[in-house]
Amino acid sequence: MKIFAGLLCNDPSLFPLVQEELAARIGPVDCATPILPWKVTAFYEKEMGSGLLRRFVSHTTLTGPGRLAEIKGIAQELEDRHRRKGEEREGRRVNIDPGYIEASKVVLATTKNAAHRVYLASGIYGEATLAYRDGAYREYPYTYPDYRWPQALAFFAEVRDIYLRQLKQEAITGH
Repeated sequence: MKIFAGLLCNDPSLFPLVQEELAARIGPVDCATPILPWKVTAFYEKEMGSGLLRRFVSHTTLTGPGRLAEIKGIAQELEDRHRRKGEEREGRRVNIDPGYIEASKVVLATTKNAAHRVYLASGIYGEATLAYRDGAYREYPYTYPDYRWPQALAFFAEVRDIYLRQLKQEAITGH
Protein backbone atom coordinates (compact mmCIF):
# COMPACT_ATOMS: atom_id res chain seq x y z
CA MET A 1 0.00 0.00 0.00
CA LYS A 2 0.99 3.62 -0.51
CA ILE A 3 0.44 6.19 2.24
CA PHE A 4 -1.21 9.55 1.62
CA ALA A 5 -2.43 12.32 3.90
CA GLY A 6 -5.13 14.92 3.60
CA LEU A 7 -3.93 18.15 5.20
CA LEU A 8 -6.35 20.87 6.32
CA CYS A 9 -5.40 24.25 7.79
CA ASN A 10 -5.90 27.97 7.22
CA ASP A 11 -2.20 28.92 7.19
CA PRO A 12 -0.52 28.02 3.87
CA SER A 13 2.93 28.30 5.51
CA LEU A 14 2.12 25.21 7.60
CA PHE A 15 1.85 22.90 4.58
CA PRO A 16 5.60 22.66 3.81
CA LEU A 17 6.45 22.28 7.49
CA VAL A 18 3.91 19.50 8.10
CA GLN A 19 4.89 17.77 4.85
CA GLU A 20 8.54 17.81 5.96
CA GLU A 21 7.61 16.37 9.37
CA LEU A 22 5.49 13.66 7.76
CA ALA A 23 8.29 12.85 5.33
CA ALA A 24 10.74 12.43 8.22
CA ARG A 25 8.43 9.87 9.84
CA ILE A 26 6.76 8.16 6.86
CA GLY A 27 8.95 8.77 3.82
CA PRO A 28 9.48 11.41 1.13
CA VAL A 29 6.50 13.08 -0.53
CA ASP A 30 6.23 12.09 -4.18
CA CYS A 31 2.96 13.72 -5.22
CA ALA A 32 0.86 16.65 -3.98
CA THR A 33 -2.20 18.57 -5.05
CA PRO A 34 -2.16 22.34 -5.27
CA ILE A 35 -3.47 24.05 -2.15
CA LEU A 36 -7.24 24.15 -2.61
CA PRO A 37 -9.90 26.27 -0.87
CA TRP A 38 -11.95 24.06 1.43
CA LYS A 39 -15.61 25.14 1.65
CA VAL A 40 -17.14 21.79 2.50
CA THR A 41 -18.53 22.43 5.97
CA ALA A 42 -18.10 24.79 8.92
CA PHE A 43 -17.36 21.80 11.20
CA TYR A 44 -13.66 22.68 11.73
CA GLU A 45 -13.99 26.48 11.83
CA LYS A 46 -14.67 26.77 15.57
CA GLU A 47 -11.42 24.96 16.32
CA MET A 48 -9.25 25.94 13.36
CA GLY A 49 -10.66 29.24 12.10
CA SER A 50 -12.05 30.27 8.73
CA GLY A 51 -10.42 30.26 5.32
CA LEU A 52 -9.47 26.59 5.49
CA LEU A 53 -7.29 25.07 2.79
CA ARG A 54 -6.90 21.45 1.66
CA ARG A 55 -3.93 19.62 0.22
CA PHE A 56 -3.38 15.93 -0.43
CA VAL A 57 0.14 14.46 -0.41
CA SER A 58 1.44 10.94 -1.00
CA HIS A 59 4.61 9.31 0.24
CA THR A 60 7.14 7.24 -1.71
CA THR A 61 7.47 4.50 0.89
CA LEU A 62 5.34 1.39 0.40
CA THR A 63 4.23 -0.49 3.50
CA GLY A 64 1.63 -2.97 4.71
CA PRO A 65 -1.95 -2.03 5.68
CA GLY A 66 -1.26 -3.13 9.26
CA ARG A 67 0.65 0.13 9.79
CA LEU A 68 -2.35 2.41 9.19
CA ALA A 69 -3.25 2.75 12.89
CA GLU A 70 0.41 3.55 13.71
CA ILE A 71 0.51 6.18 10.95
CA LYS A 72 -2.70 7.77 12.27
CA GLY A 73 -0.93 7.97 15.65
CA ILE A 74 1.98 9.79 13.99
CA ALA A 75 -0.51 12.22 12.41
CA GLN A 76 -2.11 12.85 15.81
CA GLU A 77 1.33 13.56 17.34
CA LEU A 78 2.04 16.12 14.62
CA GLU A 79 -1.38 17.74 15.06
CA ASP A 80 -0.63 18.07 18.79
CA ARG A 81 2.81 19.57 18.07
CA HIS A 82 1.13 22.36 16.09
CA ARG A 83 -1.79 22.86 18.48
CA ARG A 84 -2.59 26.38 19.71
CA LYS A 85 -1.90 26.58 23.40
CA GLY A 86 -2.58 29.44 25.79
CA GLU A 87 -4.32 31.49 23.12
CA GLU A 88 -7.86 32.79 23.03
CA ARG A 89 -8.82 29.97 20.70
CA GLU A 90 -7.01 26.76 21.57
CA GLY A 91 -7.06 23.74 19.31
CA ARG A 92 -5.53 22.24 16.25
CA ARG A 93 -3.96 24.44 13.62
CA VAL A 94 -3.71 21.52 11.21
CA ASN A 95 -5.81 18.41 10.64
CA ILE A 96 -3.89 15.44 9.20
CA ASP A 97 -5.96 12.55 7.86
CA PRO A 98 -3.76 9.69 6.65
CA GLY A 99 -4.85 6.76 4.60
CA TYR A 100 -3.55 4.37 2.01
CA ILE A 101 -4.02 3.65 -1.65
CA GLU A 102 -4.13 0.22 -3.22
CA ALA A 103 -4.95 -0.61 -6.81
CA SER A 104 -8.58 -1.27 -5.87
CA LYS A 105 -9.33 1.26 -3.14
CA VAL A 106 -8.53 4.31 -1.04
CA VAL A 107 -8.75 3.73 2.73
CA LEU A 108 -8.88 6.46 5.39
CA ALA A 109 -7.88 6.20 9.03
CA THR A 110 -10.26 7.73 11.56
CA THR A 111 -10.94 7.76 15.28
CA LYS A 112 -14.70 7.75 14.71
CA ASN A 113 -16.60 4.47 14.59
CA ALA A 114 -19.49 3.94 12.17
CA ALA A 115 -21.31 1.02 10.57
CA HIS A 116 -19.09 1.15 7.45
CA ARG A 117 -15.77 1.33 9.35
CA VAL A 118 -13.58 -1.50 10.59
CA TYR A 119 -11.61 -1.38 13.84
CA LEU A 120 -7.84 -1.57 13.29
CA ALA A 121 -6.04 -0.93 16.61
CA SER A 122 -5.45 1.70 19.31
CA GLY A 123 -8.85 3.37 18.80
CA ILE A 124 -8.35 3.71 15.03
CA TYR A 125 -10.79 2.58 12.35
CA GLY A 126 -10.35 2.12 8.62
CA GLU A 127 -12.85 3.30 6.02
CA ALA A 128 -12.80 2.30 2.35
CA THR A 129 -13.75 5.69 0.95
CA LEU A 130 -13.15 5.21 -2.79
CA ALA A 131 -13.27 2.07 -4.93
CA TYR A 132 -11.48 1.66 -8.26
CA ARG A 133 -14.04 0.47 -10.82
CA ASP A 134 -14.37 0.87 -14.57
CA GLY A 135 -11.05 2.71 -14.88
CA ALA A 136 -11.57 5.33 -12.17
CA TYR A 137 -12.01 5.83 -8.46
CA ARG A 138 -15.70 5.92 -7.50
CA GLU A 139 -17.26 7.19 -4.31
CA TYR A 140 -19.54 5.49 -1.83
CA PRO A 141 -22.65 7.18 -0.42
CA TYR A 142 -20.66 8.09 2.73
CA THR A 143 -17.53 9.39 0.94
CA TYR A 144 -16.54 12.84 2.20
CA PRO A 145 -17.31 15.64 -0.30
CA ASP A 146 -13.68 16.73 -0.67
CA TYR A 147 -12.71 13.18 -1.68
CA ARG A 148 -15.23 13.52 -4.54
CA TRP A 149 -13.62 16.70 -5.89
CA PRO A 150 -12.24 16.34 -9.42
CA GLN A 151 -8.81 17.45 -8.12
CA ALA A 152 -8.88 14.77 -5.41
CA LEU A 153 -9.97 12.04 -7.83
CA ALA A 154 -7.23 13.11 -10.27
CA PHE A 155 -4.68 13.03 -7.41
CA PHE A 156 -5.71 9.53 -6.34
CA ALA A 157 -5.60 8.30 -9.96
CA GLU A 158 -2.09 9.75 -10.37
CA VAL A 159 -0.92 8.23 -7.09
CA ARG A 160 -2.43 4.88 -8.11
CA ASP A 161 -0.34 5.01 -11.31
CA ILE A 162 2.80 5.80 -9.27
CA TYR A 163 1.95 2.94 -6.91
CA LEU A 164 1.50 0.43 -9.75
CA ARG A 165 4.83 1.53 -11.28
CA GLN A 166 6.49 1.06 -7.88
CA LEU A 167 5.02 -2.44 -7.55
CA LYS A 168 6.22 -3.32 -11.05
CA GLN A 169 9.71 -2.00 -10.26
CA GLU A 170 9.81 -4.04 -7.02
CA ALA A 171 8.81 -7.15 -8.95
CA ILE A 172 11.61 -6.52 -11.46
CA THR A 173 14.33 -5.69 -8.95
CA GLY A 174 13.16 -7.90 -6.09
CA HIS A 175 12.94 -4.94 -3.65
